[in-house]
Formats: sequence, C-alpha cells, structure tokens
Amino acid sequence: MESLGRRLARLLRAGDLLVLTGPLGAGKTTLTRGLGEGLHVRGQVASPTFVLARTHPSESGVPLVHVDAYRLGGAAELDDLDLDYEGSVVVVEWGAGLLDGVADSWLDVVIERPTGAGGAVPVAGGAPADEVLADGMAADVAAADDVHDEPRRVTVTAHGPRWAGVTLPTS
Repeated sequence: MESLGRRLARLLRAGDLLVLTGPLGAGKTTLTRGLGEGLHVRGQVASPTFVLARTHPSESGVPLVHVDAYRLGGAAELDDLDLDYEGSVVVVEWGAGLLDGVADSWLDVVIERPTGAGGAVPVAGGAPADEVLADGMAADVAAADDVHDEPRRVTVTAHGPRWAGVTLPTS
C-alpha cells in the first residue's frame, strides 16, 4: 500500500483530492503514509482519527491534508473543517458521499481486504490485476503491505478533467 501511495504521489499537485474507501484495517492510512513519503512531507503521517484532520507540510510547499471523516455526521461537518482544497493535496478517508460539489476532479480509491485470503486477489478472468487506468475508467490492483499481510484489491476511479489522459501507476 505504501508503494502504491508513493507512485500515486508522483502525479499529485495542489488541488488534487483523493477519497479513500475501505473497511477498518484495509490500508487507507498506510496508503496515505506512502503518499506522504512520495510528496516529501515533514514528519510521520499518522491516522487523524481523533483530531479529524492533520496538515503535513512538504518540502515543495504543497501540504498534504489527511482527513478521517469516519466520525463526521455529514457534509456540513466536513465543510466546517475549512480545508484548503485548492492549495493542498487532500486525502479523505471515509469521505464517500460527503464531498459532492467540492471539486470538479478527484480520485476515488476503494481498498478491499478479503479476510482469510491466502494469495493474490483474483479479478475478472481469474488472474490478479496489474493496472490502474485514468479517464474515468477503473481497474484493480493487487497489493500487499508485506509478506505477512493479506493482499488488497485497490480500485482507482478517476473523475473529471484533471485526470483526462493521465495514466495512473500500475501495481
């Protein structure tokens, strides 16, 4: 998950929004930690569960804003956080359905963590996927945090003009 985050980070710039969806323990914060490494943020990226949002300054001057919307009651509470969507890379865990109208372009990142899986995550056709595409298309990526973790299926769906023609990294 961290490796995928580092590769995605190469494409990100101020104004980019990522919405992460997945069950507890799926790897949302681990992916965000990889994004932070790739964006060269100062300090460690940790879960913002109890503070709701953390801003991580970066060497480039474009901060990474990491939001955990799990305990928020709706879009109005997310709006109350007064996030800098235009000047930051914003990652929102548990943000599905809360960000309508916030941005013209964003990436939906859905992480599935099958329980009890012993091998790679199969996708259509029975083989592990190895690509993520943009232009509004979704593809699956089989990823594992390390040899002791279960594999994840990550589906990245690009929305809006920002991602038109951009090829997202493969696994």
